[in-house]
Amino acid sequence: MTVFERIRRLLSSHGTMRPADRPGAVRTTVVEPSPGYGVKAYSQRVSPPFCGQVQIVESSRARALTLDGASWEIRFIHTSQISSGPGDQRIERRARHIDTLPHEELVRIAAVGTRKNAPLDERTLELARGIADATLPFPANDEYEYWLLDAKDGLPLALIFSCADPDGIKNLPVRPEWTALPAAVMPIAMTDDELARQEPPVNYRFERLIAERAGPSPTARWFKRCAGDAGDFPPLLVREDWSEDLANDLCQRYLARQAPRLLMLHGLGNDVRLRLEQAVRPNLMELARFHRLYPEVADADLMTAMRVEARLRAANQT
Repeated sequence: MTVFERIRRLLSSHGTMRPADRPGAVRTTVVEPSPGYGVKAYSQRVSPPFCGQVQIVESSRARALTLDGASWEIRFIHTSQISSGPGDQRIERRARHIDTLPHEELVRIAAVGTRKNAPLDERTLELARGIADATLPFPANDEYEYWLLDAKDGLPLALIFSCADPDGIKNLPVRPEWTALPAAVMPIAMTDDELARQEPPVNYRFERLIAERAGPSPTARWFKRCAGDAGDFPPLLVREDWSEDLANDLCQRYLARQAPRLLMLHGLGNDVRLRLEQAVRPNLMELARFHRLYPEVADADLMTAMRVEARLRAANQT
């Protein structure tokens, strides 16, 4: 499943009213939404597995998505009224990919109202103006979280999924298992000893550790989180209190490699954010890609220096 397929699933229940399904013939009526008078901007975590914080600008008729603030996927929304019997009706909204545009192009479209001197669909123009007027990153609204629980103490162990709409929880295809970001997407350096022993990638060994800690009959639970609600929830989405040195090493290496993406999270404490910023240096090009979506900075001098170094490296590669 690609990143944008996960985003589409994450958003599929947004604005959807769905009662319990009953057998029977299904009748679908397409209902085009009326023109909107403004857009809303928000962000949500993309999982499973966690790979970042998608930024969303949405009107009643269209939405735009970005994972890095540099390019936006434009999607038009089509609304259908579905009936499978008397008294059983629901409204479903489907989004169809239209185009992918650079951020700078959308800002230009918002200013001149056309693209390449040609007429532009009102829905795209509406989104372009919303993007041009907004400031990244957008507030997070996925306050409903599905956590895998620790088998011993019953506390949150690892975040599986999150969403914004409580009505969509019952329709999400979630299972009590946590998955790591694949090594093909996020390779983690191996030691010489690990290579000599032909060990699997760190990603999958850490995933196995999480599964073992969840126990042979894993359980998960939905929580509603509020801003500033730390509680027993791991700030970096997985527990870090491992008793064995090897398990702790795998955990810290996984989180350090994921630091450019974890820095997109909202509500991190300053000490946690500083630790992530210090872990980013081996992956400066990912910092350069994602930095627009960081809600806060703990060490501005460090981050500026690393962004300058990333630009120099990019210039030397051209």
